[in-house]
Amino acid sequence: MSGPASGLEAVRDVPVPDDHGPAIDLTDADALLRRLELTVRHRLDGLLQGNYLGLVPGPGSEAGESRQYVLGDDVRRMDWPVTARTTTPHVRQTVADRELETWLVVDLSPSMDFGTGNTEKRELVLAAITAVTHLTVRGGNRVGAIVANGAERFVIPARGGRAHARHLVSRVAATPRAAAGGRNDLAGMLEQLRRPQRRRGLVTVISDFMDGTTAQPPPWERPLRALSGRHQLLAVEILDPRELELPSAGLVTFVDPESGRHLEVQTSDRQVRQRYAEAAAQQRHAISAALRHAGAAQLQLRTDRDWVQDVVRFVIARRQFVAGAVAGVR
Repeated sequence: MSGPASGLEAVRDVPVPDDHGPAIDLTDADALLRRLELTVRHRLDGLLQGNYLGLVPGPGSEAGESRQYVLGDDVRRMDWPVTARTTTPHVRQTVADRELETWLVVDLSPSMDFGTGNTEKRELVLAAITAVTHLTVRGGNRVGAIVANGAERFVIPARGGRAHARHLVSRVAATPRAAAGGRNDLAGMLEQLRRPQRRRGLVTVISDFMDGTTAQPPPWERPLRALSGRHQLLAVEILDPRELELPSAGLVTFVDPESGRHLEVQTSDRQVRQRYAEAAAQQRHAISAALRHAGAAQLQLRTDRDWVQDVVRFVIARRQFVAGAVAGVR
């Protein structure tokens, strides 16, 4: 048992599913997806209306004018001919692309079959996908996805239009759960996105970023960093409060959903809970550091919080950051 890194599941509260059914209960799937779309449309548009900027506003790929380098600029955008001519460092500004191609990297491995808050982590993944597609698939923009459940992986080609966006969300919702033992293969999914090379755009990775290892840096950091040279990156981290701290609930049996191993833990022991919280905090810090080194913006969604408010706060903060950076160089 590797502690928080494995995505622990308390079997007395949330049994491990044994039917390998779909990720989401599809008994009333159409109504569920319609309600989810309405929630996103009404609440996000109501709070973010009047601004067409994307989830991660930033530079495009079309070359523009040069300006003098300031501390914090991406050195990969250095304009060396102008720098040599003026003997002052300059960077090449870029013009935002008129059309955006968004790729979703969707982790539905067994560690997502878990939730002790208002929802399961898998359902939060579906909400995040709906929000991203709603905020990006307009004006001819395209969206596609690479989805893996720990046992199989499939690609939904990038296309435009709201009908395709609804199909994509429905297809992810219908993805079956993997059999016990399926593991997160985030590194493989990111490598698949790199080859063949995709059009420049936005790559959104939706995962808990738990790969069952303690390797540092994590195996997904290198391919994610390689994508940053061509794409804007957004990492949507899905969390449950029990992955951060344990309640005092007596003797509890835990199951690692990806390896199937069981472990009994006396959660009434304060030192056990403290060590678990410290290990979990170190793990989340390492994940945040790896995402930062890869150049990805990080949005954290938790099963015990209002995810719409978290998305809104993130978008507004990013836009204010970009606006401040632009104003600072004028």
